[in-house]
Amino acid sequence: MTEQKSGPVPDAATGPAEVLAGGSRRRSGTPRFRTGVPLPLLLPALGGLVFLVLPLVALLVRAPWRSLPDQLTSVAVWQALRLSLITATAAAAVALVLGVPLAWLLARARFPGRRLVRALVTLPLVLPPVVGGVALLLALGRNGIVGRWLDSAFGITLPFTTAGVVVAEAFVAMPFLVISVEGTLRAADPRYEEAATTLGASRFTAFRRVTLPMVAPGVAAGAVLAWARALGEFGATITFAGNFPGRTQTMPLSVYLALQSDPAAAIALSLVLLAVSIAVLAGLRDRWMAAS
Repeated sequence: MTEQKSGPVPDAATGPAEVLAGGSRRRSGTPRFRTGVPLPLLLPALGGLVFLVLPLVALLVRAPWRSLPDQLTSVAVWQALRLSLITATAAAAVALVLGVPLAWLLARARFPGRRLVRALVTLPLVLPPVVGGVALLLALGRNGIVGRWLDSAFGITLPFTTAGVVVAEAFVAMPFLVISVEGTLRAADPRYEEAATTLGASRFTAFRRVTLPMVAPGVAAGAVLAWARALGEFGATITFAGNFPGRTQTMPLSVYLALQSDPAAAIALSLVLLAVSIAVLAGLRDRWMAAS
């Protein structure tokens, strides 16, 4: 009688939610989720899951599996895939070199207009990619604000080149790395840096020897996100770099062109992008992203 009045007693391995759920099962005799998920939350959650997974399932179901080897062995596919992997990796490297110091500046430094700078940094996240491509043309094109000087002084022309693809992908992918690294820096204890400086280390040495190893998982996660975003970039790339096979035609551009004339080839190319993205994210998630 005493145990029935007092109800279930939590132990060290049992949380409050599990106790409530377990108590409800014993009282009502009906099975329930151990976490006690309310039905008004469970149904929209399942709907969101179906909404995100259903297009991928449809891609797998409608894939031309019989003709897939022939579709994937064409020279154009491998050129586009190779170019996509090279440019996405280069864009992620650019994002690392420029984005990590920028994230540190936003997380650690105090200066007027920091909120405005953060808003400008995250603007490419919500800016339509085509608008980003137009902005890159106006800034780095042959008649652009900076591009005119690059062309006349150094003979450097970025639009409609492979380097232009890297620039376009880095422009849209860098904010993902900056946000990830800034959040990790804010969560890290700055007293370790202060202790290093009191022992005679410079601010840069403290960052390189103390801070950077602490936030390495966040940096890796941001690099993965930036790489994946660069791999799938379309709008800014086609606007700023064009669509030239072997030079600027990445996999997303190949999918778009194939969809107009050969839907089976477009599905095959989409499967390649899907497989590459899943393989990279799955391979790195357990090592870095889960640690962050």
